[in-house]
Amino acid sequence: MNCFTASSILKKMAILMWAVTTLLTVHYSFAQPILRVSAIPDEAPTELQRKFQPLGNYLGQKLDMKVEFTPVTDYAAAVEALINNKIDLVWLGGFTFVQAKVRSKNQVIPLVQRAEDEKFKSVFITTDKNINKLEDLKGKTFTFGSESSTSGHLMPRSFLLAAKINPESDMKRIAFSGAHDATVAAVMGGKVDAGALNISVWEKIVSEKKMDISQVRVFYTTPGYYDYNWTVRADMDPVLRKKLSDAFLTLNTNDAQGKEILDLQRATKFIPTQTENYAVIEAAARNAGLLK
Repeated sequence: MNCFTASSILKKMAILMWAVTTLLTVHYSFAQPILRVSAIPDEAPTELQRKFQPLGNYLGQKLDMKVEFTPVTDYAAAVEALINNKIDLVWLGGFTFVQAKVRSKNQVIPLVQRAEDEKFKSVFITTDKNINKLEDLKGKTFTFGSESSTSGHLMPRSFLLAAKINPESDMKRIAFSGAHDATVAAVMGGKVDAGALNISVWEKIVSEKKMDISQVRVFYTTPGYYDYNWTVRADMDPVLRKKLSDAFLTLNTNDAQGKEILDLQRATKFIPTQTENYAVIEAAARNAGLLK
């Protein structure tokens, strides 16, 4: 091989490498950004995915971004994923929002909530005919949902304490089912005498008739309190945060896409929210010794 031929080959290789590098640079420069989304696992994973898919498609259209839903194993994992920059947007309960606020030193922002979350409620259910008020739970077996659940643990515990009932000392045994639908299954299956859960999930189970709950009844409904919201980190680009908020706020039931999303989210509409709305939740968590 002469020098001329070797030189030509080297030049061609250099041009080829430059072309490949340029193409890769252009590809990655114009690669679609990704919005990473998650939610506390307050229902079965399959149900969470089913509820999110139409919303994810909608947000992708509005933001011109790829939207990815990443399930987490438990409530604490949702909080950690947000504050450690593993996700950008997360569906939290009031208590998990407070946990994220404290853990991040106020570096999270509650963006929007459903109108229903302004006066959210928990229900206490049982199959025992002798349980008709909170005081009747003394000496009984009982299940909460997840330990970090607002509507499945924190607020039910708060109302029990207000009724002079200490779950640890006044009840025969307490358990944590891990999710609202699991609480219904535990009560219905006779594993516990009673349990507390999110009123929205209870109403969905009743309406869909997916469980034989003919023997299960609500014997106490709590007063209202602020609960769920969609939360982002404070370092999210303000322009993106505004677009995201607007996307939620413009959802309405007058078009097919909006109605499908809102129905799946069990919402009439989304409204703005703010950190101050969760002061009562934070106070309840501190009073119950649950905020670490």
